[in-house]
Amino acid sequence: MTQVMTRVMTQVNPPSQRIIGFPVTAVPFESQMAVILEWAKQGLSKSVCIANVHMLVEAYRNSSFATVLQQADLVTPDGMPLVWMLRLLGVRQQDRVAGLDVLHALCKQATKAGVKVFFLGSQSVILDKMRQRLNQEFPDLEIAGMEPLPFRPMTQAEDEALVEMLNESGAGIVFVSLGCPKQEVWMANHKNRVNAVMIGLGGAFPVYAGLHKRAPGIVRSAGFEWLYRLLQEPQRLWGRYSSTIPVFIWLACKQLLTAQRQQLQDYHDATI
Repeated sequence: MTQVMTRVMTQVNPPSQRIIGFPVTAVPFESQMAVILEWAKQGLSKSVCIANVHMLVEAYRNSSFATVLQQADLVTPDGMPLVWMLRLLGVRQQDRVAGLDVLHALCKQATKAGVKVFFLGSQSVILDKMRQRLNQEFPDLEIAGMEPLPFRPMTQAEDEALVEMLNESGAGIVFVSLGCPKQEVWMANHKNRVNAVMIGLGGAFPVYAGLHKRAPGIVRSAGFEWLYRLLQEPQRLWGRYSSTIPVFIWLACKQLLTAQRQQLQDYHDATI
């Protein structure tokens, strides 16, 4: 992507395509990273949602969360089903923009761009392990801070102190790990308060810290990373997957059939 295109997309939200009613950013991985870095260098307050099937179905079921997703500045296609949907809807060259890849790419590029990063949420033990690995892989990365958050709701005073700490740290990017949908709601509530690009990374923190294993590349490309994760955490993930995957398949098929009927109707009208 050219510098001119990057500047244009930083002024308005990048192109997107609706999947089961919600906008998913429809530009290549590297282009999305370039936009995030440009926002970060400008100190803009932005929210980035790393979307998968679970997130979209949560938005479908919950109108308040739907608003959060609709108002996000970037909604990346994390899960392969979202990538496949974008391709079927005409975005032929769309690639996956997954949380762990976003973390790695931005830490690498932030080092070169002089952008500070902040890691918010998760647990102290996970953050400590992440710091060790980050220091090895990105020794020149400027880590503005690492801060776990309490599981209970924060008081107003605590929240104001946190916002002040984030802004005073000089971070251009704040990686947030609170789990979906909590982290997306947190980012929406702190839009225009935190002067940085906030990115919800969910389970990427413990994977990067080495507590969980990431699925092999061939498994991810085939769209079976969910099964790999389920085998690692069956008790936590079985309920989520069983209640969201069938709903997504039904809604996605419904959308594709509607789009196909519309194409046939448009073709019929054009030939009359």
